[in-house]
Amino acid sequence: QVQLVESGGGLVQAGGSLRLSCAASLRTYTMGWFRQAPGQEREPVAVINYNGYNTYAESVKGRFTISRDNAKSTMYLQMNSLKPEDTAVYYCAAAKLLRLTIRPDEYDYWGQGTQVTVSS
Repeated sequence: QVQLVESGGGLVQAGGSLRLSCAASLRTYTMGWFRQAPGQEREPVAVINYNGYNTYAESVKGRFTISRDNAKSTMYLQMNSLKPEDTAVYYCAAAKLLRLTIRPDEYDYWGQGTQVTVSS
């Protein structure tokens, strides 16, 4: 069983930056960040596999950067130029897969979520 613990959320003004971290209790393969705003479905933000290949949602391309440190079993999400529409609970997830996937139902483990609020 893999445990995932997110940190780094908070309140920031539009145009600001935050860095999320996700620490895994065991080595993981493909990992991803998802987010869910009130009344909306959970959506993929960015995913990365063990070798560092990654993909992003169109809405965050050029603003967010996903990375991972396999030695520390930790994944990061650097979020720059934040917008009010980025406000959501951000979840870290891990899949027992080597390939990239943006489908939430293919992820086996989830963190508890961390709130990101961007004020205008």
